[in-house]
Amino acid sequence: MKPRSPRKTSLLKSIGPGFLLAGAAIGVSHLVQATRAGADYGFLLFWVLILACITKYPFLEFGPRYAAGTGNHLITGYKKLGKFPYWAFIFITIGSMFIIQAAVTIVTAGLAERLFGMGWTSFTWSFLIIGICIALLLIGKYPALDKSMKVIVSLLGLATLTAVILALGEGRIENAIQMDSPPIWNKIGIAFIISFMGWMPIPLDASVWHSIWTKEKALGNKRRTSIKDAFTDFNIGYFLAAIIGVLFFLMGVLIMFGSGISFSGNGVEFSGQLIDLYGKTLGDWSKPLIGIAAFIAMFSTTLAVTDAFPRVISEVLAERKSTSSRSKWENYRLNVFLIPLLSLLILYFFTASFTVLIDFATALSFLSAPFIAFFNYKLVTGEQMPLADRPGKNYQIFSLICFGVLILFNLVYLYTLLA
Repeated sequence: MKPRSPRKTSLLKSIGPGFLLAGAAIGVSHLVQATRAGADYGFLLFWVLILACITKYPFLEFGPRYAAGTGNHLITGYKKLGKFPYWAFIFITIGSMFIIQAAVTIVTAGLAERLFGMGWTSFTWSFLIIGICIALLLIGKYPALDKSMKVIVSLLGLATLTAVILALGEGRIENAIQMDSPPIWNKIGIAFIISFMGWMPIPLDASVWHSIWTKEKALGNKRRTSIKDAFTDFNIGYFLAAIIGVLFFLMGVLIMFGSGISFSGNGVEFSGQLIDLYGKTLGDWSKPLIGIAAFIAMFSTTLAVTDAFPRVISEVLAERKSTSSRSKWENYRLNVFLIPLLSLLILYFFTASFTVLIDFATALSFLSAPFIAFFNYKLVTGEQMPLADRPGKNYQIFSLICFGVLILFNLVYLYTLLA
């Protein structure tokens, strides 16, 4: 028997952070936004999904690239760039993390009740789901997160693909193509395009999460991840997220577009409408399949977010004051309880105005995207990055074009707010 190739073994050990990024990405942006884009406008907004994935690609990829090239995560890089990048990132994180944690948890809770029918309230389910996530993260630590996310994302991909294949029958694509789409170039349509792009496939500050996960993976492997391995791992996760986004978009087109139903903006209610339409179109037997796909999509996001924000905060504290690995782990353990708890309290006391908080978090993520993109570009093309690991000239030009598109859509967003 031939010995296993060291290169292949190394690559297999390095794969993992990309799946975490995919798990974090496949949430509200996919289940609600991508599906609703197809449900409301048919194929008309398919280009928006593709454009969002293309323009965010380089700046998200720069996260693991920087970690592999320098051995540091992006927070260290921001601090070296200066006070503005460092504190801007902290402001963006604190301004959105509690709202994002609360939003993904409560949607997951609603889908759990819809799927299992236990008669429990959303808050009961929220505490149970958060408890499962915390137990997995504290008992299994990073390796458990790594392994479980590979399974979760794989199951989600299979379930969603199966649902789309089932929906392809009876000439539904032809019907969707022939059907007239509502006008898009008005204030409502432009606002939806902006919100669709904002979190598709994931906000750019997730590049920091990915850089931390890449560093954590390297520590577990006791060797720094190579640029090539980091690039391969990122592409696997990112393209999985993009493809599953396309599948959810197709579900909206094939099952919901032209149904004559007014779709809810609430994530749980919208998912319920999707499940019910599958049942009416394909039969009641199809409801559990799409229910499982929706629940797995949101659980993967909740698990990834429950890990990501405490890691970010513990790393920020470590940058402020040099601490040992033990101290960082203690900070992580504290924040993995504290952040979800505060998020649920915010949700409990501000339920009436929660949509306002969501709008704030979405707007903050969208408006901050060019800043994060610029910071990441500066890091991977500057002196902190080894010359051999910097992106090539053509890739830099492509990145600058993507940067220009992000700025353009920010200007359009501001125009729709002020018009």
